[in-house]
Amino acid sequence: MEDPGQLSEYGKILLIAIVGMLLVCATIFLAKVLSPKNPNPIKLSTYECGEDSVGTAWIQFNPRFYVIALIFLLFDVELTFIFPWATVFGNADFIATDARWGWFTLIEMAIFIGILIVGLIYVWKSGDISWIKPEHKTPSVAVNIPSNAYERLNQQQYAVRDYKEPLVEEVNTEHSPIATAPKIGFKPKFKKPSSES
Repeated sequence: MEDPGQLSEYGKILLIAIVGMLLVCATIFLAKVLSPKNPNPIKLSTYECGEDSVGTAWIQFNPRFYVIALIFLLFDVELTFIFPWATVFGNADFIATDARWGWFTLIEMAIFIGILIVGLIYVWKSGDISWIKPEHKTPSVAVNIPSNAYERLNQQQYAVRDYKEPLVEEVNTEHSPIATAPKIGFKPKFKKPSSES
């Protein structure tokens, strides 16, 4: 670094960064000092999309959200390429040097947008943009069980019991009912390490 002017330019950038960090820290500190502190259950509750959060976060969600997010990302990235292209190649001085630059850049961007449009048409025709796809096929399996057996099973009422609730078994003696733990389908067995001498 032979030119001392470069040091002063980097010094300006460092000074701007330090002033920016100080302003952010001062704003956060003032907000903490001056803000009223009246906690109540409503203020302490989480707020997400205007709905009260009830239950666990481990829920199934529609995978179509993912496809729509990818399509949004596709066009978002497209715009990040188009804006610099328009600012650089829209310069009249740049195009005045050679008239072929205008046609070259126009064809280049047409190819780029064309590839994206072909991808959009493919996604559109495959039905991934449609929230509810028009074709629904009911899966069928060739079995020898008559369909009325399934209907009888589906029409019956079954008692649902919480798996954590203990079973109460009556004993024919004079003692009170005995509460036993629910039976677990899988019970691991651990082997003690054998001591070899």
